[in-house]
Amino acid sequence: MRRRLLALLCVTGSLVSGCGVLPGDQERKTVTVWLMKDSASKEFLRRFTEDFERDHEDLRLDIRIQEWTGIVEKVRAALRTGSADGPDVIEVGNTQVPLYADGGRLVDLTLESMRDWGKDAWLPGLAEPGKDGNKQYGIPWYAANRVVIYRKDLFEQAGIARPPRTRDDWLAATEKLNSGGTQGIYLAGQDWYTLSGFIWDEGGDLAQEKDHTWQGTLDTPAALRGMEFYRRLQALGAGPTDADEEHPPQAGVFAGGKVAQIIAVPGLAQAIVRQNPDLKGRIGFFPVPGRTAGRPGAVFTGGSDLVVPRNTDDQFAATAVVGALTGAKWDTELARTMNYVPNKTTLADAVAGEEGVAAMAAGAAHGRATPHTPQWADVEADNPIKDYMTRVLNGADPAAEARRASRKITEALAPDVG
Repeated sequence: MRRRLLALLCVTGSLVSGCGVLPGDQERKTVTVWLMKDSASKEFLRRFTEDFERDHEDLRLDIRIQEWTGIVEKVRAALRTGSADGPDVIEVGNTQVPLYADGGRLVDLTLESMRDWGKDAWLPGLAEPGKDGNKQYGIPWYAANRVVIYRKDLFEQAGIARPPRTRDDWLAATEKLNSGGTQGIYLAGQDWYTLSGFIWDEGGDLAQEKDHTWQGTLDTPAALRGMEFYRRLQALGAGPTDADEEHPPQAGVFAGGKVAQIIAVPGLAQAIVRQNPDLKGRIGFFPVPGRTAGRPGAVFTGGSDLVVPRNTDDQFAATAVVGALTGAKWDTELARTMNYVPNKTTLADAVAGEEGVAAMAAGAAHGRATPHTPQWADVEADNPIKDYMTRVLNGADPAAEARRASRKITEALAPDVG
């Protein structure tokens, strides 16, 4: 997930009724849960709380909503201090788990994962970042990933009867759409999340660990093939080579009416229709095509895991909350309510009726995450991948630029021993 370093605003109490001690409830233990803003609706949290407290008469939930701003430092402080008012369960970005697991400050939930929570069916893009070696610290909660958002009417006008399922068909369709003043696809030159998927599809990676040392690997043949496909696709539109998908926001570009496709999370379609109501009913979704028709393309999987701090004073109660939130009943309900991908591949049918979410679920089954090291945040802080992409799209030698970017990634991933 993109690193979201923002000052945390804690809003307590109002989401869930009865967080205090009521007459007759003095024996109940309060479990403090930190969840991130907009991860779940107030109505979902109200219903979950009522159900959980009915099933666990000795426990009461105190759900505290957090802002993404400043979350890393606030969580780190909570893991260090262990105050009586601290969290027992914390929602964290899936790629943030290594930041918090470092130093042994999280509870090892491997046993519960294998025995009770069905870890074999978890989405790999959520489960893998939650591990440290063979230990599972982060428990997958929900996922979101990119799909292709497209104009059904423009596809029909171009004689494209159905969405492409392979990369070759995708290129051919996009080339046909890229005419008459319409962009076949709007793809910003520095959309490195999308590039990552193409690299993974080719069998490459952004960085790899060997002999306990991380090295950038954009210069491998597989990674270079992924960049070449990105270059060919990006050329079938007028996306800027020196900016990412937020500059300008691609929802506004698509809403302008002259773009056939973008690559984004399905929820962006709501922003598009708000800006151009005439597009209501004309927008469709399909998974990012893969190299073959039988397997959608790999995608960067964002989303959230739940963790339990080691300094909780009631590990049993904390794991009960994690098990309930991530179990099939409430995880499916969350996915339906918020248009997420459920945490297990076996739950994909639960969102099959929503076109955008179904497309996400198909891609999430082959989702990946950024390299599993706490130092990856340093790579993103001054992201050399973006500069590499711009240089290649502007005509520089891909192999030379990939070597340059790989060296910078390797330097950023070197542990700080100072």
